[in-house]
Amino acid sequence: MNEVGFGTGNWIALCIYLLITLFIGVYFSKRAGQDTEAFFKAKGRVPAWAVGFSIYATTLSAITYMGTPERAFNTDWSYAAGNIAIIAIIPLLIYFYIPFFRKLDVTTAYEYLEERFGIVMRVIGSLAFTLFHIGRVAIVIYLPTLAITSVSDINPYLIAALVGLLCMIYTFMGGIEGVIWSDVIQGIILIGGAVAVIFLGAFQIDGNFATIAQEAMQDKKLISVENWKFGTAAAAIPIIFIGSIFNNLHQYTASQDIVQRYQTTGSISSTNKSLWTNGFLALITIPIFYGMGTVLYSFYNNVSSLPEGFNTSAIVPYFILTQIPPFVGGLLIAAIFAAAQSTISSSLNSISACVVVDLKQRFSKNNNSKNDVLLARIIIIIAGIFGTLASLYLINQETNETWDLFLLVTGLFGVPIAGVFAVGIFTKRANTYGVIIGLIVAAIVSYFIGKTEITPFTVSAIGFFIAFIVGYLASLPFSKHNKNIVGLTIYTINDQYVKETK
Repeated sequence: MNEVGFGTGNWIALCIYLLITLFIGVYFSKRAGQDTEAFFKAKGRVPAWAVGFSIYATTLSAITYMGTPERAFNTDWSYAAGNIAIIAIIPLLIYFYIPFFRKLDVTTAYEYLEERFGIVMRVIGSLAFTLFHIGRVAIVIYLPTLAITSVSDINPYLIAALVGLLCMIYTFMGGIEGVIWSDVIQGIILIGGAVAVIFLGAFQIDGNFATIAQEAMQDKKLISVENWKFGTAAAAIPIIFIGSIFNNLHQYTASQDIVQRYQTTGSISSTNKSLWTNGFLALITIPIFYGMGTVLYSFYNNVSSLPEGFNTSAIVPYFILTQIPPFVGGLLIAAIFAAAQSTISSSLNSISACVVVDLKQRFSKNNNSKNDVLLARIIIIIAGIFGTLASLYLINQETNETWDLFLLVTGLFGVPIAGVFAVGIFTKRANTYGVIIGLIVAAIVSYFIGKTEITPFTVSAIGFFIAFIVGYLASLPFSKHNKNIVGLTIYTINDQYVKETK
């Protein structure tokens, strides 16, 4: 593949963007350092719309930012069903999940698991999240860096180290408030970058959007009835939608990086508004991100052509670097790194929350809030260094098979833990012994069926239901071990819950 010079103008634009994110961390550093309430929950002072933007930017990684247009370029818009699934679960979150997280005033999602099932489930949930997200940081740095450096002369080690370092610094300094406001800037940049690619590509095509629409219909690049044949992406839409429901339930109910944001607004109604803001953004990005891929398909059919043997995973950065003027192109490349940084910074802050709140504060009798903020910052640096070094290793080895295995193993507990949250909220007879059995069975089954040709979406649905059903049924023989669950299920959601003495 022919490499393209990155150019001084693009470097200037990229550096300006990176310095802005650094400034945000510095700006919020004083307020974040007050105590853990400020560092992890921003003392509930962030407006709903900003939290919604932050949730959106966190869930959208650079891998998605480049992978979605690639999917539309190569196939069609079928996978947009995953975005619609986000809208579908919002009422479920608002009526059945958010009330528990807000009522218990949790810092981490896994505090609910302790109140409902005991300390063992809290530790399992927290450690599974921490290990998975350390690995995820490495992958989120590595994959976009690989794609961009495959089509440019930019040094992959330099850019990976720079992204990792700056994420560590502004997350270290600004806490969750700095992360959220950085996410807002990054969310605006990544949406604006995608829109810019659409128009800059379309205006170089004779007939502009009319030609694009005609070719899209003619070549079945949208979702059409004719594409509903066994084995096609379109035929898998119901599976994509259902699987995405459970993937999103995991992310929005059992993943600390999202649940942590529910406490950063001033009220439960503001949290609900933030979810609807996120849902709206997920909806409008269907035509934006899939449209980007469709525009590029038409562009490389009519205006230019791709090099022979081109890897389409790099099609977005390749278009930016070859077709867009310097500086503007640098800003659009910054959009790709914005998507990466929003995910990385959220993971780092949430990892520190899990270690400090679920492990250190939970088991230590000597807790000092300011000292715990210092510990949280140290953990951010350690996790960031480990993730960045791992990404540099992947670049050096030019393979990610080892880390794919790591993410698979640690991620096996992700969706099943969402099943544990669900069985805790929606049933009264589930208990600690039963849900641990259900979690283990779900992880084992998910591992083996994941090695087959079954789609990941199907694996997610199966993992969730096994954790839920087996967790419930396996609880029945241990009924004498049931805890006080008043106020912890939907049946007593409005009742007062009194924490047991730890």
